[in-house]
Parts: sequence; C-alpha cells; structure tokens
Amino acid sequence: MAHIDYYLATLSPWAYLAGDRLEQIAARHGAAVTYRPVDPAQLFARTGGQMLADRPQVRKDYRLQELPRWSEYLNMPLNLHPAHFPANTAPSSYAIIAAQEGGADVGPLVRGFLRAVWVEDRDIADDAVIRDVLAAHGHDPALADKGLFVGAEIYGRNLERAVEAGVFGVPFYIVQETGQRFWGQDRLDFLDRHLASL
Repeated sequence: MAHIDYYLATLSPWAYLAGDRLEQIAARHGAAVTYRPVDPAQLFARTGGQMLADRPQVRKDYRLQELPRWSEYLNMPLNLHPAHFPANTAPSSYAIIAAQEGGADVGPLVRGFLRAVWVEDRDIADDAVIRDVLAAHGHDPALADKGLFVGAEIYGRNLERAVEAGVFGVPFYIVQETGQRFWGQDRLDFLDRHLASL
C-alpha cells in the first residue's frame, strides 16, 4: 500500500481548493495519508519562499485573479478577502495532530478548518472556533487542550521533516515509497497517475 505524506497549512487557500480530491485519490488506489500541518512562515523562511505580505505586487495581483478562477472551476465558494487572514495556524494544527495521533480520520477536520477561513470568515486561532470545528466533525472538543501538549512537538517535527523531504510550499504531497513530490492542488491529477503506475 502506498503512503502519502500531505504537508499543509490550515490557512492556505490552495489547500482549501484541494477539497477532498486527495482522499478520493487515496481511496481509489488503496493509499494511506498522513496529514502533516506545518508553519508556512517558517517553511518559506527555510526554503526561499515569501509570505504573501512580502511578495511583489505583481504576484499578489495575479493571485487575486487565479483564486477566483479555481474557485469557479471547482465550484467551491471562496471569500477572496477573509476576515481573519492571516491568522496563527498553530492551534488548529495542534488539534489536527492530536486527533490524528488518536487514530481518527482527520481529512474532514482539515477541510473544516480550511472552510472556516475561506468560506465562513471564522478565526481558526480562536479557541472557541477550534472547539466548535472539532465537535462539528465528530471529535472531542477537549482535543483543543490535548493538542497543546501532543501537537506542539509534532508540529515542529513536521517542519523539520518537510525541509528534509524537499517541501517548499503547501499543499505538498509526497509518496513515501517512490519519493515523488507534488506541489499544489493543481498537481493532484499527476499524483493520481503516479499511484496508478505503482
């Protein structure tokens, strides 16, 4: 069985636009997925990227055209200027990690946090929001507390693992068995094709 490491940030519009396509691909090929939330600011700093605020205006302008294109193409609503962006991704990431460490399927939870930002205008750094998203996806809201202890260490390890594996952006997908890397939700078709070839 193939295993996919999925590096993500709970604030990424591109991770939001990936929807559940990764999970559909994994199910089709009998692959397992490990969700590895990372701090995008630290990842970019370590790999030569730039946070949105630091990018040249021409890149910011293009992003504002490209996001609506993908939103329409995928038929996924998206607020181009969410009320709570940027926000601290650590608390929501800790909750995801704690849920995954407990053996839960966290795909819907990941999508819940992303939707909270890009559709619902909610602050995913707010403890009440984190607890509400956890509960809405069938998880114990107390994982928000457990995540502070379980998630923080793994969150840091995810960053180191990402840098070592050649990750430089999010969303990023790596097939462990082959080392093939796929950056961006627009590369999911190539991930699908690769898994079909194994």
